Amino acid sequence: MPDAPFVARAAAPLIEIIRHIKPDQLDNPTPCAEYDVRKLVNHLLFWGPSLEGAGRKETVPPPAGNETELDLTGGDWAADLTALVERIAGTWAEPAAWDGTTHMGGPTALPAALVGGMIVTELVVHAWDLAKATGQRPSWDDDLLGYVHDEVAKTAEQGRQMGVYGPEVAVPAAAPALDRILGVVGRDPTWSR
Repeated sequence: MPDAPFVARAAAPLIEIIRHIKPDQLDNPTPCAEYDVRKLVNHLLFWGPSLEGAGRKETVPPPAGNETELDLTGGDWAADLTALVERIAGTWAEPAAWDGTTHMGGPTALPAALVGGMIVTELVVHAWDLAKATGQRPSWDDDLLGYVHDEVAKTAEQGRQMGVYGPEVAVPAAAPALDRILGVVGRDPTWSR
């Protein structure tokens, strides 16, 4: 499947960002309004096993009813999250992960290619969130950003209905692809701490 390499290409910058988050930055706000850095890391640790399982066509329910019920950022959370993102990338590198249907921790079956696209988007957008919150400057290649833009354009309304995306932020049509992606998912590309 031609989409499979995009997960690894989205995961690599996120892993570098995670490795450079300093302990005193965990309380920094992020562009994702409901999360500071700690809560966003917790969010990724909470849902990551479900995303990994989806690539194997396994339903992996989240570890609690709601991510606010537990704090997964104790211990060496950076190593845990790095290993988890690497496993997600490895699972979704398999062409079979993109075939048929799968589950993202719940009972509803979704097309695996749709889930894969959502995962690539999550990795890029949350990497940007963490980078902006911690003063880092990642970059992504144009092909990856083109793919993510196409994916968010296809799923924008569904994402908003599910509460995954916020209200669209107006971004000029001539803006860079990353800015247009961020606008579609409800992020202000000019956000700063």
